[in-house]
Amino acid sequence: MLDLDVDDIERAVTFYTQGVGLSLGRRFDSEFVELVGGGIPLYLLAKAAGSAPFTGSARGREYTRHWTPLHVDFVVADLEAAIARAEAEGARRESAVMEHTYGRLVYCSDPFGHGFCLLEFRGRGYAELLTSGAGGATQ
Repeated sequence: MLDLDVDDIERAVTFYTQGVGLSLGRRFDSEFVELVGGGIPLYLLAKAAGSAPFTGSARGREYTRHWTPLHVDFVVADLEAAIARAEAEGARRESAVMEHTYGRLVYCSDPFGHGFCLLEFRGRGYAELLTSGAGGATQ
């Protein structure tokens, strides 16, 4: 499972259901929601901007664009349609569409600053890399 902190739970539910195509699984309470439809459940947790992410943290949570070594890939059937839906709900496109041996993808960020990719596989998906050589980029 994957947990994402957000400062507006209802906006996040709208973004990830209408913009990315996930479905509402369960509402545990007003600050804890489960979304399904990806490879694993996505849990949205309401946490106020500026609140400490852990005891003793020198910095509070920020919901402007931030970098983290973890991001989510959403596999889609039609990349252009997925980009349009995500942008209509507040996503920011952060790259051009990139072509790779395994498919096409674009880097984005959600309205809460989390990075994600929209990915349209081709052929056997990542398994295409096993026969194409290292990297798989076709740009």
